[in-house]
Amino acid sequence: MNTELQSLRIDKSHRAKRDEKRVWPWVLLLILLAGGGAGVWQWHNTAAGAEVETMQVRMPEGAAAANDLVALQATGYIIAAHKIELASKVVGRVAWIGVEMGDKIKKDQILVRLEDDEYQARVAQQKGQLDNAKARLAELVAGSRPEEIAQALALWDRAKVEYENADLAYQRLVQVKGTRSVTQTEIDDAEALMKARKAQAESVHQQYELTKAGARKEQIAAQAATVSQLEGSLAMSMIDLNNTVIRAPLASTVLERNVEVGEFVTNGFVGDRGAKGYVVSLADLNDLLVELDISQNNFSKVFSDQPCWIVTDAYPDKKYNGVVERISPLANRQKATVLVRVKVLSPDELLKPDMNATVSFLSPQKAAGTQGSAAAGAEKPAIRVKATAIREGAVFVVENGKAIRRPVTVGLTASNGDVEIKKGLSVGEDLIVSPPATLHDGDVVKMQAGKP
Repeated sequence: MNTELQSLRIDKSHRAKRDEKRVWPWVLLLILLAGGGAGVWQWHNTAAGAEVETMQVRMPEGAAAANDLVALQATGYIIAAHKIELASKVVGRVAWIGVEMGDKIKKDQILVRLEDDEYQARVAQQKGQLDNAKARLAELVAGSRPEEIAQALALWDRAKVEYENADLAYQRLVQVKGTRSVTQTEIDDAEALMKARKAQAESVHQQYELTKAGARKEQIAAQAATVSQLEGSLAMSMIDLNNTVIRAPLASTVLERNVEVGEFVTNGFVGDRGAKGYVVSLADLNDLLVELDISQNNFSKVFSDQPCWIVTDAYPDKKYNGVVERISPLANRQKATVLVRVKVLSPDELLKPDMNATVSFLSPQKAAGTQGSAAAGAEKPAIRVKATAIREGAVFVVENGKAIRRPVTVGLTASNGDVEIKKGLSVGEDLIVSPPATLHDGDVVKMQAGKP
């Protein structure tokens, strides 16, 4: 019995191993919870960011603000100073197109070719007529050939002999007149023949003189005029043939392509679905203007050659310099406005025709400064900040809750210790007054407004 009871007793070593297996998952869970809590605590501290003292960048007292430099703001549209709708000088069907919208082209570059079979045939016809007229003129100028003169002389000699024979026969009959051997009828016939031979001889003699003298100057002049007329016709045909090749009149950019291969172009009436009046639209995008309608109430604030700032809706952070180039001599009675065009001094590829633009017309004081006044440069003092804000040639500004490192160009130091910033800061930015040594570009920070 004791032996059997001994075999039923539980082994304590196995029980310890089983208890150890049950404890390990709980230990692992506790380790994970502790690590997650530490990560959350660290993330919370990081997200909160270091607390820094900031100040808003301002102009020194007495300095002119940007708004004080602007006399007037108006909105308009960017246009090309010179827009060309290039049309064909001749009618024809489009055979080839070599450009697309947006292509930059050079002067005299071939843009479109029209079918030219008819124009080539017309040129060949005009050349044949001109060659014929020139040959006739050369013949008239050269005169008769020696052989032609000799032939005319021989005909005259023969006519003279015939006349002389007829005259001699007539004289013989006259001498025996009144006798029975000759009648009056025979005498009359001989006289008529003599006169006919005489007239024929005179005609042949005149022909001989004409042949020997050559063409009259009036005939030569008339033929020369015919040659000139045909030369003009050939020149017109050549111009029409050359006009089947349409070239760029200037270096520009293709704004629009208005035709396709196979379409018919014309230089006359243009229908909605018929022939096209122009093939491409071109403009020099290096010569841009802003066109505005200025209210008559504000027109006194605008003057010729007035400097301006130009900002587009598409790129509000980019400012372009401009100048008032043209003021319309007429006002618009219906809208009570005056048309003004402002020239963009240094346009780039970002500016497109028909783009919205806001123009700031600068005040006369600023205008005088841009025309070379040395004193005007002192009207706008440089920004000044505390010396503690500068670290290794840079400052930190707060943007969207992050510290952004901004390299700056420093100038003179004032008597109160403030440092002049010539470049790198803008009015209205939040500047960190005393950035910690551990602060890096892009770190999350929490602003605490300080004294300006």
